[in-house]
Amino acid sequence: MLRPPIEPMLARREDAIPSGNGWLYEPKWDGFRALVFFDGEHVELQSRDTKPLGRYFPELVAGLEASLAPAGRPLVLDGEVVVVGERGLEFDALRMRIHPAESRVQKLSREIPATFIAFDLLQDGDAALLARPFEERRELLEGVAQEWSSAGGWIALTPATRDLEEARTWFESFEGAGLDGIVAKRLDGPYEPGVRSLVKVKHLRTVDCVVAGLRWAKGAEGDAIGSLLLGLFDEESVLHYVGHTSSFKAAERRALAEELRPLFTEDESEGFGRGRTPGGPSRWRGAADTAWVRLRPERVCEVTFDQLQGARFRHASTFRRWRPDKPPEACRFDQLDSALPFDLAEVLGRAPAARD
Repeated sequence: MLRPPIEPMLARREDAIPSGNGWLYEPKWDGFRALVFFDGEHVELQSRDTKPLGRYFPELVAGLEASLAPAGRPLVLDGEVVVVGERGLEFDALRMRIHPAESRVQKLSREIPATFIAFDLLQDGDAALLARPFEERRELLEGVAQEWSSAGGWIALTPATRDLEEARTWFESFEGAGLDGIVAKRLDGPYEPGVRSLVKVKHLRTVDCVVAGLRWAKGAEGDAIGSLLLGLFDEESVLHYVGHTSSFKAAERRALAEELRPLFTEDESEGFGRGRTPGGPSRWRGAADTAWVRLRPERVCEVTFDQLQGARFRHASTFRRWRPDKPPEACRFDQLDSALPFDLAEVLGRAPAARD
């Protein structure tokens, strides 16, 4: 039987959903990538970076063991660990599950249990399937899905389509359930661990932001910027930190340091003075990673971003251009549009089963 660690197959980002024959399209789930190793009795849960993940999701490990037991044979599944809330996927709640304290892990496992969304099959019984074409693996996965138990809602099969127009509809509508795009897979492709053989297409939007801070590039403190810290004004004209952009070449980083130096200020009422700030050290980042320089909020830039997490960008945004024509006070949250709500049960094709 295949054993961990195995690197999952990865995706490269493209701007448009690929067309033509030979593609299968799936919604892109917003969670933690994971492999499930089931030996017929016990489950091991492995993260994308090949580390054990099960200690953070004890309820899911137990739920998967019960759900996969009816299959009666070893299985290795690729998929996504997600948290399902009343309004769809909740990535903030999922992030909370990664906690070092065992007592906290147990508490959260009861309060915000996770679900596994399966989208590939690497082993079925004694047969390793990595060399088989994805079309065959998908067919076998659909068969396994008929065998596993859906009681408790611990595992579900991702929907898939060969219809490009249906995939485009999913791309637009499923965002309202918390999904963040489409993944396209070649039907004739083998499973290639660690290789970016898949295609992912994510939502991209533009927004004008105030530049109200910066972080230095590591090893070039004082000489080159590492990232610009971005803000938006709320309805009470309070500026809040929403994310950063770091998409600059080396020469641009040094030029920007000099260009922005006249805006440096130690006045704590400037920049993110009253609103949400870039924050301090956490259990994931040390003080050296979070130190930032305050700027007077006089410059505006346009950036692209893929997804919001609450009132912040989930990932780093991409710098597009400066906006000298736009006053900082015009950079408000009301620029951001929201996806129309969409029932996650419709994505999965059935109502989520009740938890035990």
